Amino acid sequence: MRNNWSDIVAKKYIRKYTSLGHPKDLALRVYTTQLLGQNNQLVLHGGGNTSVKTQIKDIDSKTYEVLCVKGSGWDMGAIEPAGLPAVKLNALKSMIKRKTLSDEEMVSFQKRNLLDTNSPNPSVETFLHAFLPHKYVDHTHADAILDITNRPNALKVCKETFGNKVGYVPYIMPGFLLAKKVYEIYQNNPGLNCLILMNHGIFTFSDSAKESYDIMIKNVSLAESAIKKMKSKKIKQIKKPKSKLKVSQISPILRGLLVDSLNDDTYIINFRTNKNIQYFMNGVDVKKYSSKGTVTPDHVIRIKPHPMIIQLGNEDTIESFRLKASRELDKYKKKYISYYKKHSKGKKTTMLDPYPRIIYVTGLGMFSVGKDYSSSLIAGDIGETNARVISSVQETSNFKTISEKDIFEIEYWSLEQAKLNNSKKSLQGKIVVITGSLGTIGFETYKLFKEHGAEVILIDYDKKKIKQAQQSISELCLYADVTDRKSVKKAYKLIIERFGGIDILISNAGSVSDGPIADISDAQLKKSFDDNFFSHQICASEAVQIMLSQKSPGCLLFNISKQSVNPGLNFGSYGLPKTALLGLCKQYALDYGKYGIRSNGINADRIKSGILNANMIDNRAKARQVTVDQYMKGNLLMNEVTASDVALAFLHLAVSKKSTGAILTVDGGNIAASMR
Repeated sequence: MRNNWSDIVAKKYIRKYTSLGHPKDLALRVYTTQLLGQNNQLVLHGGGNTSVKTQIKDIDSKTYEVLCVKGSGWDMGAIEPAGLPAVKLNALKSMIKRKTLSDEEMVSFQKRNLLDTNSPNPSVETFLHAFLPHKYVDHTHADAILDITNRPNALKVCKETFGNKVGYVPYIMPGFLLAKKVYEIYQNNPGLNCLILMNHGIFTFSDSAKESYDIMIKNVSLAESAIKKMKSKKIKQIKKPKSKLKVSQISPILRGLLVDSLNDDTYIINFRTNKNIQYFMNGVDVKKYSSKGTVTPDHVIRIKPHPMIIQLGNEDTIESFRLKASRELDKYKKKYISYYKKHSKGKKTTMLDPYPRIIYVTGLGMFSVGKDYSSSLIAGDIGETNARVISSVQETSNFKTISEKDIFEIEYWSLEQAKLNNSKKSLQGKIVVITGSLGTIGFETYKLFKEHGAEVILIDYDKKKIKQAQQSISELCLYADVTDRKSVKKAYKLIIERFGGIDILISNAGSVSDGPIADISDAQLKKSFDDNFFSHQICASEAVQIMLSQKSPGCLLFNISKQSVNPGLNFGSYGLPKTALLGLCKQYALDYGKYGIRSNGINADRIKSGILNANMIDNRAKARQVTVDQYMKGNLLMNEVTASDVALAFLHLAVSKKSTGAILTVDGGNIAASMR
């Protein structure tokens, strides 16, 4: 493994953080923590931890000996000093002689001894860091270490690899008892600078930040070299199926099967594949070696004890695959429920959902599952690591991890569950597509739906705006010509591969033109119908096919316009396709209500936007022989209506599960434009 330490960069960190009032040793702690955390063969998504023993002056002007230790759940790769909360060291060390300490007592004690009580919770391994006498302590879940410690003869392999220069710790659940065991081993071997935790990871320590990091890289490299030297035999592979089914067909099926109707939970499904994934899942014995557990205990909270495997057949059709996937899911759920019942006896726990977080479809790839997009990516990264490590072990031995009981204890451990954000927003797990998304109304709608937990995909025709948006927001921004079915299909395919399907379509794109209807050219009118009617039909019809494949409730939301019921003077080229769009909205409600697909629309009026710009507003005001201000406030409430008002109306219709075929007017009040 490459050593990425740089004296030049280290000095930059020292200058940066000491100028902000932090100690030099904490600055180096941040640097080496980031070095470790940015290597995904060492650390993944909140795993691992580091610490430094230093002195910090508190608000009372007293200087305290403290342990700055990684806060629980913090990402080491991007950590800042705030992610290393300071705990009074002498208080921690005073517990060395204590025989036991419950999890609740441990957490409470650590919190009480924080210098700043507003700091994040210190790591569950805080006591372990405190009990070791060295200034710097590093802990990772290095792939190579997990490889040689997850096999029947792990201790023998470790001793052959590292000799007696390191200590070996049997698997013990993280917390106070593990800290006590580590302290005992170190006291009996005070010259150690490295500990290998069986089935768990590696600790290195020194009074130098660089040296502790160097020891980590050195020992991981030794493990990598040892693995390369082992007699290897390739995993026997199945013959790759010749099925013509695509990800865009399979993903919505899987996503629909995972709907938890009881709790109204939906999941995001992300697809990925590479040679490591293919090698792992296409193994003849994949169901056997994949069912033994995770390569390090805390992975279980992200990917469950084992994945779900679906064997893709040569002749599988969409419907035969759906049936096969449904059967495998039933088996998975029954197995998980049995696992829970077996190990929860006598415990005050509530069963977590029984759905898989990793689904392998042989010959195709891996589908990672999460309650939001971020969680699905994390599950995917961890699933891929497990596949890579288990495959490596299988080539030289047989994968063997901790017992199922120990896995359960971690999965249902309150201190591990605390790392997960279990708060639920109204649209969590919902995949929302907005067309014309980078216009005024579309973007306001995106922001509001994002606030409510939706995964929002922005589709627009303006490539310049898309490029700008991609640089400023994290959401997926796609180009599509919504008047071209091929272009829409291409965009939807990307959405399915990234998220798994579509739940809500907000069909918002459109254009505007005006003039006396007899003066409007055929070409101009046809373009207006393409932009303001057929584009909506194309986007909705393709979205409905995906929703039908999911076999779960869906929602179509159309930006119609009050022009559909209250035509404006010289505005026929815009109003006529909008009238047709109103009919389209109701037709979808009629035709697809029986499938749980709702169709509703918004009739808005006089919203400042890219369509209703200053020039257009001026023209409309003149057509009505009023001032611009009178035009914009020309409603019963005498108040201008904004894009955020329209967004709020879309949100209302999105969450109104018993409303379909409804048209919601957002215009401040206009009896002439009200629905009849």
